[in-house]
Amino acid sequence: MTGPKDIGGHDRYNVPDGKTALGKVKGLGSAHHGGDHWIRERVSAAALLLLGTWFLVSLVLLPDLRQGTIVEWLRSPFGFVPMALFVYLSFEHSLEGVKVVIDDYQGDEGGRMMWHIVSLFLHVGVGALALFALARIAFGAQS
Repeated sequence: MTGPKDIGGHDRYNVPDGKTALGKVKGLGSAHHGGDHWIRERVSAAALLLLGTWFLVSLVLLPDLRQGTIVEWLRSPFGFVPMALFVYLSFEHSLEGVKVVIDDYQGDEGGRMMWHIVSLFLHVGVGALALFALARIAFGAQS
């Protein structure tokens, strides 16, 4: 008598490398890391969707889009804090996406590590400059 585990000669409990499919998902998959990277991308995408909606609605509700109005809006906690989160999460989400592209298209391990480091330095550097500019606006730096 053949049951589900006998179809195609595959025994679902006897996997050649000693791991079940669930074990691969929880531990080491083909990319040699777990699902935390995938979850971070999805959570940051959802947060960016909410913050992007907040940003557009906030701009529409402003009386005008002159520089003085936007500076005044960014100096309030309801403008600065979500905007700082938006900037931070944008760079974090971008970094996660670039990591996936590097892992998918860079063949050798040394090149992959080098591009990960370059990407990290660029994302952290430009993100820090963006947050610095936002803080200068919010805290009223003199020109």
